[in-house]
Amino acid sequence: MKPIRMVDLVGQYAKIKEEVKIELDKVLDSAAFINGPAVQAFQFDLENYLGAKHVIPCANGTDALQIIMMAYDFPKGAEILVPSFTYVATVEVIALLGLKPVFVEVCPKSFNIDLLDLESKITNETVAIVPVHLYGQCAKMEQLMDIAEKNGLKVFEDTAQAIGASYTFSNGDKKMAGTIGHAGATSFFPSKNLGAYGDGGAIITNDSDLESKIRMIVNHGQSKRYYHDSIGVNSRLDSLQAAILKVKLKYLDDYNKTRNRLAQMYSAAFKEYEWVTTPFESSFSTHVYHQYTMKLADNIDRDRLNSYLADHDIPSMIYYPVPNHLQKAYLGFGYQKGDLPITEDLCSRVISLPIHTEMDDDQFQHIVKHFLAFND
Repeated sequence: MKPIRMVDLVGQYAKIKEEVKIELDKVLDSAAFINGPAVQAFQFDLENYLGAKHVIPCANGTDALQIIMMAYDFPKGAEILVPSFTYVATVEVIALLGLKPVFVEVCPKSFNIDLLDLESKITNETVAIVPVHLYGQCAKMEQLMDIAEKNGLKVFEDTAQAIGASYTFSNGDKKMAGTIGHAGATSFFPSKNLGAYGDGGAIITNDSDLESKIRMIVNHGQSKRYYHDSIGVNSRLDSLQAAILKVKLKYLDDYNKTRNRLAQMYSAAFKEYEWVTTPFESSFSTHVYHQYTMKLADNIDRDRLNSYLADHDIPSMIYYPVPNHLQKAYLGFGYQKGDLPITEDLCSRVISLPIHTEMDDDQFQHIVKHFLAFND
């Protein structure tokens, strides 16, 4: 049996190596390394894939979120509602801009932002909401957008883990994750479902005025060279990464289908075991399973399980062991243990197993066998 990885990028690359090399050679032969034709081509393809008016490539997913917020120029101290159960980057950019993260609970089943808690935390200082489509499926965006509209708030989707997921509205309309709010941010970190071979990200919006502001910000605040109309940053997706992403985008739906198939196999294998709760799938969103994340029963020693799996050459991960409202860097915002009990409970009980496009049956059976044997 070949070694098991959380994400097998080596095996994935082997299948598309020749296509990638052809596209890379085009960039190298042209020497158009910054904002070259490959970037425009990938941007066009991603806009078509998502059904979005505008995609603005940038250097990484963290920049994408920060640049969106910069474009709105919120006053210092303005409040942005954000789940605590997310990767730190979502919160980091809020603090970096002198804004105030207001941490919101998540639903215990979906792990996505809880709308009742969200609505209770809206104040006169609230300016925006950042729903995170955690692990691969969308938050309740239809209801969230209604809340935002009622309160005059902006919505910025963090879709770094859910690119390719589709949301169905109550009237049957469908939209892709990242295209529902006022803007969306995604990451092309190598382990993502659509991953580059280095850093990369993109901003998604259907607002043409916002798009113009963002294009200036990502390029040092200039729309014309050496004429700077706003304070900006240097955040670009380089042409080599764009060339790679253009190839991989063609396979994204297949990658997501493979991940979903493996997730269904895991859930079927674990469904009779009360000591583990398999991932919840909502009725309104497809799930692209960036992670296969389960919740362990209270009596299961997660650290011991992690060690046990490692002893059997099975990697596992905890996303995330410490909620953001209890991270040392964010204690200054006044939160303490017990403020978000659902989030804190999930952080102590979730565990993720390998899921990727290259997993074979021997690897899958090995994982399932030893995972279940832990509490046999």
